[in-house]
Amino acid sequence: MSLDNPPSHGGAVQQVRRVIERLIRDGFVVANADGSTHDIRSVAVSAGEGEALRKWVSYENATKTIEIGLAYGISALHICEGLLQNGNHAARHVVLDPFQARRFADCGLQVLEEAGIRPLVEYYAEMSQIALPQFLKEGRQFDLGFVDGNHRFDSVFLDLFYLGRLVRKGGVVILNDYNLPGIKRAVSFFETNLGWTIEEMSPPDDGHHWVVLRTARHEDKRGFRYFVEF
Repeated sequence: MSLDNPPSHGGAVQQVRRVIERLIRDGFVVANADGSTHDIRSVAVSAGEGEALRKWVSYENATKTIEIGLAYGISALHICEGLLQNGNHAARHVVLDPFQARRFADCGLQVLEEAGIRPLVEYYAEMSQIALPQFLKEGRQFDLGFVDGNHRFDSVFLDLFYLGRLVRKGGVVILNDYNLPGIKRAVSFFETNLGWTIEEMSPPDDGHHWVVLRTARHEDKRGFRYFVEF
């Protein structure tokens, strides 16, 4: 599905950029649903991480992206900005967030609407461990994934397991909060056992720790008993 009556390329990108800059400047969003004010600074990705997301979407010339955890929509805005800059009107960003209404008062969807990119986004209010296997069954494929959902080891491991099958071979998966032990441990398995590589990491002065992974470029040919300690 493409954007309905999309604005000019430059105008669309500028509209998204204006919303990003306002949210970063103000640090809060007022929910249309109930008038509540939400401080986004403790949850939203940093400006540096947002720029990394946009850059990698552009660098990979991505047209199909997937994000686990919408929250207040800052990361999705940066990803969609990159998609718009790539210039493919068939681009699509899939987002999973079962807590969007209950915890975030639909503010994430609200800012996507404000930025004019809601038609670009395919939203599911489902847990990733339910939605991702269904996408795999449907034969869907993505160029890039962003993981910022449940930060426990088992959940991150499952997200990476399925994204390793949904993201194209040699594609990119980006994770937030890479400083957390459970996330680092999960990433370690995919490095040591599946041949994923770290392409980029957040600089020491970034407020959020993040990592960019490249999935294996070749078919998985491990033996039945293959295992490397991680």
